[in-house]
Amino acid sequence: MLYGIFVFIACENEQKQAIPTQEPTKTSMCSNPTKSNQYLNIKSLEQVENIKNSAENLSNYKGMLKITGGQFIMGANQQSFVEGFSGTQPRPDELPNNNVQINDFWMDETEVTNAQFQKFVTATNYKTTAELDIDMEEIMAQLPEGSPPPDESSLKAGSTVFKYPKQVSNNTNANNWWNFIYGACWKHPLGPESNLEGKENHPVVHISWYDANVYAKWMGKRLPTEAEWEYAVRGGAQEQAYSWGNEIQDEKPMANYWQGDFPFDNLQMDQYEFTAPVKSFPPNHLGLYDMAGNVWEWCSDWYHADYYNCLQEQKEIDNPTGPKGSFDPFIPAASQKVIRGGSFLCNASYCSGYRNAARMKSSPDSGLQHTGFRCVRNAHISLENK
Repeated sequence: MLYGIFVFIACENEQKQAIPTQEPTKTSMCSNPTKSNQYLNIKSLEQVENIKNSAENLSNYKGMLKITGGQFIMGANQQSFVEGFSGTQPRPDELPNNNVQINDFWMDETEVTNAQFQKFVTATNYKTTAELDIDMEEIMAQLPEGSPPPDESSLKAGSTVFKYPKQVSNNTNANNWWNFIYGACWKHPLGPESNLEGKENHPVVHISWYDANVYAKWMGKRLPTEAEWEYAVRGGAQEQAYSWGNEIQDEKPMANYWQGDFPFDNLQMDQYEFTAPVKSFPPNHLGLYDMAGNVWEWCSDWYHADYYNCLQEQKEIDNPTGPKGSFDPFIPAASQKVIRGGSFLCNASYCSGYRNAARMKSSPDSGLQHTGFRCVRNAHISLENK
């Protein structure tokens, strides 16, 4: 959890935790019991379960596109490598390639916007993770016995906001450009004094995985699997490194990402310092907007660094829904979900997260200034009122 203290609740059965309204058709297994985990916050799961589907939303396909299924090669290729930029090199967790089959599904053509999320909050009075104080009892239950309790002031509601760090050589520690701000949340993206005026059509941010799932259930949708997400971003262009092609052209950006010396100097050649209104850049081959850049997007899957190896070994290539648990060798004790697509902070010299194959992860209760989501819906749902 990047915005405060790690909060993990162990649950025995992942199927009982099923957040999506629609169950995926198949579950992949990739779990080392001594390393991976599937800890989720029970109170947050209950919020999802208590949300009622809106009858109006269940029959509403406005703003969604039908994605025709098929086979594709999931994982990295060498097309994205740019000489001199180590961030463009495919990473180990993107390999090996796997030939994956995906069923038809519907997908939001844009990331969920502030206006859309506001409609949901108005109807449900929902409070996002970032708007709630962190529970002391829950924290203590997860710390080793005898641990001193954290200062109560550190448990106040808030979220993580980007700040320009002082320019120091080799300053690549993310803590230098992230700042936890009390009162920062989806409706106050830069802190309590900020608001959403003029940003109604920007993607909603400071959204945790739980928040995204609550909204998805209310809409009669779910979060995409990682495989569905990559299939959609590629749009049938198997060998392309990016949703728009194989080259980065900072002088004429095809997405909202960082141009300049990250994290010190943002040249804003894309015209945006932070988020951009959805549909500000051309769509990919399928007509989906902002699949690269703007904000990271939550997927339903647990993050496991060796997942692609497990897929190959177990031949789980038919609509894979992710590993049984989470494992990150850099943070072995963490429980993390997959995020995809990169954000306005991604740059080829540091994090080319807008590559089609790029994988990233975050704890389910993390809300950050550059994290949002979009939803999907199974194709077999009745389309009479589309």
